[in-house]
Amino acid sequence: MASKELTPLLASRDKPEMSPVAPFSAALQRPGPGGSQDGAGAVSRRQLPQAIAHRGYKMAYPENSMAAFRSAVEIGAHAIETDLHLSRDGVVVLSHDGTLKRCFDEELRVAECDWSYLSTLRTTRKPHEPMPRLVDLLEYLAQPGQEHVWVLLDIKKDDEPTDLISRVAATFASVPTKGDWHKRIIMGCWDAKYARLCNEILPDFPLAHIGWSLSYARELLAVPQMNFNLFVYSLVGAHGTKFLRAARDAGRSVFVWTVNDDEWMKWSIRKGVDGVITDNPERFLQICKEWPDDEDEKAAERRQMRHFFSLRRPKPLLFLLLFRVLATSVALVWFLRAGTPRQRVHNALRGH
Repeated sequence: MASKELTPLLASRDKPEMSPVAPFSAALQRPGPGGSQDGAGAVSRRQLPQAIAHRGYKMAYPENSMAAFRSAVEIGAHAIETDLHLSRDGVVVLSHDGTLKRCFDEELRVAECDWSYLSTLRTTRKPHEPMPRLVDLLEYLAQPGQEHVWVLLDIKKDDEPTDLISRVAATFASVPTKGDWHKRIIMGCWDAKYARLCNEILPDFPLAHIGWSLSYARELLAVPQMNFNLFVYSLVGAHGTKFLRAARDAGRSVFVWTVNDDEWMKWSIRKGVDGVITDNPERFLQICKEWPDDEDEKAAERRQMRHFFSLRRPKPLLFLLLFRVLATSVALVWFLRAGTPRQRVHNALRGH
């Protein structure tokens, strides 16, 4: 629960809260007995998570390239996840890293280069692809027939935030589309400061907190239009189940990253998350297609937990244990430096 001091601040927006779920959760439906009745009278047994292509179809093409985005749409992904940076001359480009080394083998930062130079680069991975701008992706998605695809943005923290978000807003305004971009785009923010700026500059756009701390995420449940894009391991266990229930009760979407293992894809389906962010959206869609309507969920969860904790397959267990140790250590450092998650959220939303 947010503190009494924080609640009025978070609820002070002039516009009523839009439903963050409706535009982004046209998820796969399974017909069958025992399901819920929808508005058209059809009976649906289960809603499966959406396939969100991580940096496009990253497993098949260079990440954050137009080839990866187009391929993701062509194989049926519901959404694209991508990352924002600013060039030196203020162009919003799509790149996960703030540097060019890993993808383009150049010893420079994105922010040190003008777009005229960045546009000449090609990825080291074949097929050698250029770095796209946000406007390139928007123009592709504005084409007829692409109206069903939505975008989950990851606003990186390398650039001055007000400048970056303002230029993102200007880019949205520069590309006409049949509908409104705020019905197709979620602004992903790593902390409450960025969420506050998005609220000020792009007040109609829904938000998604990106992170791994459930304590921090719980405080952000009080923020209007806030959804959640969380590291999948952070939702394992009783605390994760409780958070998912609270988010569902509040009408918020929860997406998980980055899910490439078949068993974690199945775990995500059983947990009822709204979207799975994956390098291999084609494989996730195949698992959804093959998902049984009459699965004994409790028995399946027991089998899955035995799979995760099997000493013959220690990788998932080691990852989970390592995450828990790192999460506890980082949370302790943050607490000592910046206070509790509630204090950090409160200070960021007040602009401190």
